[in-house]
Amino acid sequence: MLLFRRLTGRRRVAALVGAGALVAGALVAIPSVAFAAPGCAVTYTASTWTESPGSGGFTANITLQNTGDPITSWNLGFTLPSGQSFQQGWSANWTSSGTALTATSLSYNGTLATGASTGFGFNGRWTGSYSSPTSFTVNGTTCGGTGGGGGGNTAPTVSLSTPASGASFTSGTAIPFAATASDDSAVARVEFLVDGTVVGTDTTSPYSFSATGVTVGSHTAAARAVDNGSPALSTTTATRPFTVTGTAQPTIIANPTTLTVASGGSGTSNIRLSAAPTGNVTVALTRAGSTAITATPSTITFTTANWQTGVSVSFAAATGTTAATSTFTAAATGYVSAQVSVTRPAAGGGGGNPRVDNPYSGARVYNNPDWRARAMAESGGSRIANQPTGVWIDRIAAIAGSSSAMGVQAHLNAALTQAAGQPLVIQFVIYDLPGRDCAALASNGELGATEIGRYRSEYIDPIAAILADPAYASLRIVTIIEIDSLPNLVTNTNGRATATPQCDTMLQNCNYVNGVGYALAKLGAIPNVYNYIDAAHHGWIGWDDNFGATATLLAQAANAAGATPAVVSGFITNTANYSALREPFITVDDTTRTSHWIDFNRYNDELTFAQAFRTRLVSAGFPSNIGMLIDTSRNGWGGANRPTAASTAADLNTRIDASRIDRRIHKGNWCNQSGAGLGERPQAAPAAGIDAYVWIKPPGESDGSSSQIPNDEGKGFDRMCDPTYTGNARNGNSMTGALPNSPLSGAWFPAQFQQLMANAFPAL
Repeated sequence: MLLFRRLTGRRRVAALVGAGALVAGALVAIPSVAFAAPGCAVTYTASTWTESPGSGGFTANITLQNTGDPITSWNLGFTLPSGQSFQQGWSANWTSSGTALTATSLSYNGTLATGASTGFGFNGRWTGSYSSPTSFTVNGTTCGGTGGGGGGNTAPTVSLSTPASGASFTSGTAIPFAATASDDSAVARVEFLVDGTVVGTDTTSPYSFSATGVTVGSHTAAARAVDNGSPALSTTTATRPFTVTGTAQPTIIANPTTLTVASGGSGTSNIRLSAAPTGNVTVALTRAGSTAITATPSTITFTTANWQTGVSVSFAAATGTTAATSTFTAAATGYVSAQVSVTRPAAGGGGGNPRVDNPYSGARVYNNPDWRARAMAESGGSRIANQPTGVWIDRIAAIAGSSSAMGVQAHLNAALTQAAGQPLVIQFVIYDLPGRDCAALASNGELGATEIGRYRSEYIDPIAAILADPAYASLRIVTIIEIDSLPNLVTNTNGRATATPQCDTMLQNCNYVNGVGYALAKLGAIPNVYNYIDAAHHGWIGWDDNFGATATLLAQAANAAGATPAVVSGFITNTANYSALREPFITVDDTTRTSHWIDFNRYNDELTFAQAFRTRLVSAGFPSNIGMLIDTSRNGWGGANRPTAASTAADLNTRIDASRIDRRIHKGNWCNQSGAGLGERPQAAPAAGIDAYVWIKPPGESDGSSSQIPNDEGKGFDRMCDPTYTGNARNGNSMTGALPNSPLSGAWFPAQFQQLMANAFPAL
């Protein structure tokens, strides 16, 4: 279902060069536009990285605000500083001539009322040092000139003086930062960043900060200056490498660290160690506060077998009407301790279902009776039949249900029964966009590319009406918004060898962006609904030219059709895919990135990718408390072929292939993969920034048929599900690795179900 969106080796370079030529050739004629009172303001922000001393890349995000009379199209022109070059842009028609760039509006973002804004951007390269352009014109008018009301604002300049490039610090010492900055008006603040995350801010020159708690290892430093203009402009320096040396003290990790438990109820927190112990480690939980809250077990013994997966501790609240709070400290000799704060709210103090930051914390998750029945009918299926899985609403008829499948309302009623008055999450997959799955055939949907009206009135509106019923207000309803959609508009459109005509159509008509925006707005208006947008996976958007562009596009959708980023609770990665959660025997560095398997990607597993992408999404404008979900239903890759140690082979590709957990032939393979196994069991808050590991794709449901099967569900035959197919550009022209004799996508596939159980990791 989720396709690989990256070319390999030299073919990738050729495709990018060809894309630039096509864009330049298509945009020779630029319309001339004149207005009575033109005016504009441009905000230009850049995220940079260093790949070797004195060179690297950057992602530039541009916000254009019309401060003059209304316009129906725009043409932005600017010049890159010396040493910079354009690679690829989005949300505008781009042309480049040396360092001179022009971005021209598309059909959906050209009309701007007075005060209205639109966003777009591009990827580029830099050599020497990085700086941002400071002068822009729109439709021939210099931004901030007369009639614009912008006061001639230009971006500030900033230079990072400390730490020095390559500096080394001892673990536990403060790391000094210092920078100089200036602006045509005034510098509002200078932000200091470690590995792309702001760690400190100074508002007064000389600008400085001391960073503490930086972990042992390799890091990057940068500074960003923000001026006092309206809108504010910012400039970020190139990243500068530094290291922290020493032995890091191991820690005890608790997730979550806060719980709210109803009277007579309970909640869980996973306790684990940060590193493998050399022998048994005993962790004791001690309580400070109310005796009305207890922890079971109160003592945990960690070994080399369970230190990483951890132990679930149950925190129970005795029946009572008054508020009670306890703090439990998990401690062991030689380890940094962890704390879990548990609160029992007072009776009547906050309503039936107050909104929470992480809906999975302190809650059980709905076990789909339809899936449970199929699992129980399989030999050995009772071992996992009680696990929570997603409920897929993949066509309009699924809303009401049928004699063989429960509808939305029936699932909600069953969820109330399972909840029995305690917090419970039910997970719905919202999956019926017009022109759905534009880069594949197996999961094509019922709605045509232009049927956005039907999507709103016949699909989203009826679902929203059911979810908003006060009878279900006590449930925490998680909605997974439109998998396999928005990232396609970055990776599978004109200029890529992986482009498809259908994806080009969806980019131009904007029905993916507006459809997702409408779903977010409509469902997000319901107080107990938590929206999570699909964010692909590391083997799709982990490359530099996809990473920032996808975050920007997701932000565009979250601001479309009445939506705002505030109605987004988070994002989900690896939905219905097979990317390994962790690759413990491979480190991604300048050497391993050149291997065929990693192929210059910056990420090689889902946990690392999801945590990094979360940071990028926050910088794109999403709330800082967003959380990530990772679908672990089929990424365990256990069994006899699972590596147990890093290979020592001399040849790089041989070493990587022998060390990797993910055993697919190619990361572009996505359909009913041979050798796959169940992954981590669903759990809340298993790692920093991760709201939960979830099983959104129910194990045993097919990704697509291995041969043509006539049907009335709009589902096509995709050769990527055919085990005899030799591949295409999306999977490096490799064999598909698909299981034979598979049924239609979503249909029950016993052979897959049995394989997943046999290869489960952790094992069943």
